[in-house]
Amino acid sequence: MEFDLTIFATRFLGIFIEATPFLLLGTLASGLIEAFVNKDDIARMVPHNPVLATIMGGMLGFMFPVCECGVVPVTRRLYKKGLPLSTGIAFLLAAPVMNPVVVASTYAAFGAGPVLYGRYIMTALVAIGVGLIFTVQNRPQRILRPQAIFVPITGGSEAVMPAESERMELLPGIKKALLLAHEEFFEMGRYLIFGSLLAAAMGTLALDKEIETLASNPVNSVFVMQASAFILSVCSTVDAFLALAFANTFTTGSILSFLVFGPMVDIKSTMMFLGVFKRRVVFYLIALPFLLTALLSIAINLNIRL
Repeated sequence: MEFDLTIFATRFLGIFIEATPFLLLGTLASGLIEAFVNKDDIARMVPHNPVLATIMGGMLGFMFPVCECGVVPVTRRLYKKGLPLSTGIAFLLAAPVMNPVVVASTYAAFGAGPVLYGRYIMTALVAIGVGLIFTVQNRPQRILRPQAIFVPITGGSEAVMPAESERMELLPGIKKALLLAHEEFFEMGRYLIFGSLLAAAMGTLALDKEIETLASNPVNSVFVMQASAFILSVCSTVDAFLALAFANTFTTGSILSFLVFGPMVDIKSTMMFLGVFKRRVVFYLIALPFLLTALLSIAINLNIRL
């Protein structure tokens, strides 16, 4: 196994340059939320029923169209405004797919068919399913890092209320939003750089020919494509075109696992998760989507083979 420095540099620059504009978009959205959205707006928007609130979180990506790089700062800012924990997790996992840009790119790559529909159905099931697991936790200080500011979920006595904020006038609000976006861009950017370096290194060492021998197996192909999605760390706005290159080789279920799991969790987003959640929670945010996506994808493969 050889390490090619030229390939590594190309992969790193490709991942980093592709991701940076979306991180910038996410931090700008985060700053605008801080300046123009207060906790009362969040309280009116989110249903009181935790199940309905989590389902809504899975659909919020159409309101905040950000990819996996931009969704992390937006989620953290929404937590600071009082967004329930489970709603935020469903949003965090679903938004990179549940947005108009990704709908368009997936349609352009695969057309209206099982891959397009399967991607959105599976994403909703996995993201909302993981979010519902976290509805049992009413003490967000056990989940969130201090930077995310603890918020009450369902009356936890130890939770800390978010600071009150008034909606700002337009020009002062934009100035504050830009300042916050600047600060958050550099804070979250260090996670993006480290994640991009790690993703480029892992992608350089990948053995493509050995991987392709597993492509037709209904079980192994799923795990290979999930691992590839995690390692390659391709932005969700363009990953459908990369998946299309594998479509004639890999099983349908494995292609869906690539398109569902990759936007939820990859190397660079894992690093960024560490700026919001405690380490053990980040492990669950990797393991739960991985297992749920694998089960659904393998089930699809077995049904197709029958």
